Amino acid sequence: MTQGLYKGDLSLETLIAKISAELFRISPEQLDRAIDDNLQAILEVLDLDRNTLWLTDPLEKALLHLTNYSTRPEIGPPALPVLDSSAFPWIVQKILRGEEVHFSRLGDLPEEAETDKATMRRFSPDWSSLAIPLMDGQRVFGAIVFGRSVEHKWSESVIQQLRLVAYVFGGALLRRDSDQNLKRAIEQLQKLKEQLESENLYLRHEVKNLYSHHRIIGKSAAIREVLEKIDQVAGTNSTVLLLGETGTGKELVASVIHESSNRKNRAMVRVNCGAIPAALVESEMFGREKGAYTGALTKQIGRFELADGSTIFLDEISDLPLDVQVKLLRVLEEREIERLGNPKPVKIDVRVIAATNQELQKALSEKRFRDDLFYRLNVFPIQIPALRERIEDIPLLVWSFVNDLSRAMSKTIETISRTTMRALQNYHWPGNIRELRNIIERAMILSNGPTLHIEMPSQSSSDDTDRLTNIEALHFQRILSQTHWRIRGKDGAADVLGIKPTTLESRLKKLGIARPKN
Repeated sequence: MTQGLYKGDLSLETLIAKISAELFRISPEQLDRAIDDNLQAILEVLDLDRNTLWLTDPLEKALLHLTNYSTRPEIGPPALPVLDSSAFPWIVQKILRGEEVHFSRLGDLPEEAETDKATMRRFSPDWSSLAIPLMDGQRVFGAIVFGRSVEHKWSESVIQQLRLVAYVFGGALLRRDSDQNLKRAIEQLQKLKEQLESENLYLRHEVKNLYSHHRIIGKSAAIREVLEKIDQVAGTNSTVLLLGETGTGKELVASVIHESSNRKNRAMVRVNCGAIPAALVESEMFGREKGAYTGALTKQIGRFELADGSTIFLDEISDLPLDVQVKLLRVLEEREIERLGNPKPVKIDVRVIAATNQELQKALSEKRFRDDLFYRLNVFPIQIPALRERIEDIPLLVWSFVNDLSRAMSKTIETISRTTMRALQNYHWPGNIRELRNIIERAMILSNGPTLHIEMPSQSSSDDTDRLTNIEALHFQRILSQTHWRIRGKDGAADVLGIKPTTLESRLKKLGIARPKN
């Protein structure tokens, strides 16, 4: 645009309309160039000497940084790239308060602006300026400054139209910032999504490959120690004692030991010592002859004889009656059993793996468990860590359960949020791995999409374990009532609960739940 060709208010009004239309349609990347061009056009229309655009510093709010300008060749660019309160204290404070500053000559500035006048005189003997703040609501984010190097009267009509210019420029800048922030947010979300997908894929890969030969999922130091002990003892015939809280996976560890031994071609025999009625424990364990006692109408092979040449897993060993403990001690020492009703010993070749929770020491101190039997069982103890002691394994366990349940339920789960995973790792897990699997199964049942949402139990206090036991007891009683106290068989209580009948019977015994008398 040629200098002075469109001087006058009408030309400025026409130019503002063109500026508004242009800045509305251009891309954010084109904005800086468009601002420079339009500052130059305004300079020529109004016969000004220099127009500048300043934006606040996001970190130092008292600074205004020069971002765009247009100037006459003979005037040159602005000497200072920053407007700060040391050089222009009065002007900067006025702008940051959202107030306009305009003066026809430096002498019009008030006495409190002496520092500002002194700074400007270093570059020009006189100057005339109009500074209009750029506002975002009540927030000042910059200013546009129009100036001449000589005395100049700013008419009210020009001031009003330049306010409109500031409004249009400010709107374009805010849209650019909004677009850039949105773009950064989308990029960040995409990056997080890709990272989360990578983490989920990694965890799935880990679940498939990590310790797959053991069927025990985990890579923590605690679980690696268990795996090392399994490798050390599996190839021997030594007795193993598994110690750990309820739900930590003692039966799985016993299975892995058996499957890694030279006895793996025969099935491991499992016995829940707490689930067998006290009157039948001896015959169930060691067998009986026909007529050994009233009601013994047939000969019965006991669990130890059934496990000859294989492995027997004695779960909840601390629940054995003392008289049976004596006979078990003889089995371990002499490697032979006696059936009820037959004093003739039967030689057996059985590898014993026993398991108990942390109450065994209490049973020893209370003389409910024999010291000599404990020493016989405690040949090679393996402490199974609680889930709270191996929280780094929780993501792998979660994906293992998700994969198993996905196949069973014909559902596809692709992601689990970091927040959910952190919540799972921060929970104290009184029920250990069994509780974790139940929570994942419940979440899978409720899931309707590719992202698994998990409702966490409330965090514990010191009596949470008791509350959990009470809840479990009430749940068992409700199911037993619905099944008319039928435990075994299809649609029995054990089938409804999804657990083994022997496990349910053991839990009922521990909880003190008995069928009510009619």
